[in-house]
Amino acid sequence: MSPAPPTGRHWLRPFFFLAGLLLAGVGIVGVIMPGWPGTIFLILAAGCFARSSPRLETWLVRHPRFGPPVRAWRESGSISRRIKVVAISSMGGSFLVSLLARIPPLWLWPIGLSLLLSAVYVASRPEPPKPMH
Repeated sequence: MSPAPPTGRHWLRPFFFLAGLLLAGVGIVGVIMPGWPGTIFLILAAGCFARSSPRLETWLVRHPRFGPPVRAWRESGSISRRIKVVAISSMGGSFLVSLLARIPPLWLWPIGLSLLLSAVYVASRPEPPKPMH
């Protein structure tokens, strides 16, 4: 997989580069820490690096631990079952924290609706094909 040269407006490259570094950092912590979402941040980081640093994009996509979910998303829009469970559980936990924090009901509705729609979207994504040995 040869990296494509960064496209778009050249003056945005530093923004995409810094955003990619931040997102990759959060994503790596999320992959390491149980129950924290990480994959979405790695996917977003790869997108930022595609617009700013082909070298870092290639590193991320080819990384043995962080790369497979990014490649699965790019190739087929798929999410593994384990990642779906972590993501949807995290969304449920976020809503529970919102309830316990006594957020006003006016805010709970949009929070709950956005988390529910996000969970439905994640659950509806196909799972990557199993590798054949």
